Amino acid sequence: MGQREERIRESLEGSLVPSFLEIINESHQHSVPKGSETHFKVVVVSAAFASKSPVQRHQLVYRALGDELRSGLHALTITSRTPEEWAADPRSLESPACHGGSGA
Repeated sequence: MGQREERIRESLEGSLVPSFLEIINESHQHSVPKGSETHFKVVVVSAAFASKSPVQRHQLVYRALGDELRSGLHALTITSRTPEEWAADPRSLESPACHGGSGA
């Protein structure tokens, strides 16, 4: 697990107290140097999302990861569910394929 991934975990666990948290570094699927930590997917299941719209849920995640977004986290795919929603359908959405990049 990389340093950014660990910081993402700590930030989301501290702010959203998830009952399920999955963090996937998808940087290798993009035009970035080997070992990069710039593109992530997070699946967050939290009671904090109850009565929140999808936009409000994402805002909570973005707020928790503000420092990372200001310091090199380039792309973030978010699946946000309440525990009840996750129990009814425990799947996350597939991330889109990369269609560009610097070729680095």
